[in-house]
Amino acid sequence: MPNERPPAIAGTFYPDDRAELDALLARLLSDASSAVEGAEVPKALIAPHAGYPYSGAVAATAYARLAPARDRIRRVILLGPSHFVPFRGLAVSSAATFRTPLGTVPVDAEGVRITLTHPGTQTLDLAHAREHSLEAHLPFLQGVLGEFSLVPLVVGNVDDERVGRILQDLWGGPETLVVVSSDLSHFLDDASARDRDAETARAIEELETEQLTPEHACGVRPLRGLLWHAADRGARIRTLELRNSGDAGAPSDRVVGYGAFALEEAS
Repeated sequence: MPNERPPAIAGTFYPDDRAELDALLARLLSDASSAVEGAEVPKALIAPHAGYPYSGAVAATAYARLAPARDRIRRVILLGPSHFVPFRGLAVSSAATFRTPLGTVPVDAEGVRITLTHPGTQTLDLAHAREHSLEAHLPFLQGVLGEFSLVPLVVGNVDDERVGRILQDLWGGPETLVVVSSDLSHFLDDASARDRDAETARAIEELETEQLTPEHACGVRPLRGLLWHAADRGARIRTLELRNSGDAGAPSDRVVGYGAFALEEAS
């Protein structure tokens, strides 16, 4: 069993030099912080997982909201789609830590144990080895939080309720943050992408799982699971930002959409 899951996308999606990565995160979070002053700390986030030059500013609008809870959040449940390995259910890792250029994050063994009690969940290191949908979030989490443990879940072909039931068992209190990793539309022209992504944002805000398909979001399965549980809890989700890769200088005839969303508990 691997003791550590090493970084797979350092040097491509984000810098592999610690000082350079620290500086980039500081700039992205500083640019986003003025828009979130006084905002409520979310219980869950939905944020993108593309290369930081394209989606980093959008992700930062979500992560900047965690600053007041830096010393409170001690556990992160991180769910993302499988891009490389097809499988049914959800996959945990046998690694004890996940590493980035900023250091290592311990895996929460109890959270993994609880997850494995659910039918269809398995230990599958192959699903984690190359997967960027989880790793892209780790430097942001390391940048905004103090010490925390991680429950890393790669989500395969699975129904909404099964993901929602796992979230129900892992939800915890104010010490636990849930992060769902997802980009939005893929490879539409700019105008079509903005229309599609606005439609997706409305469905997310209205907790309408049936309206969301893989054409709306690559992380649709963990996303729909979060919406299922949010509806069950009476929580609400707000859109924080919608952009696409064209806003970061990519060709506008074939863009990828990015969105940031915050889930707030019912008061």
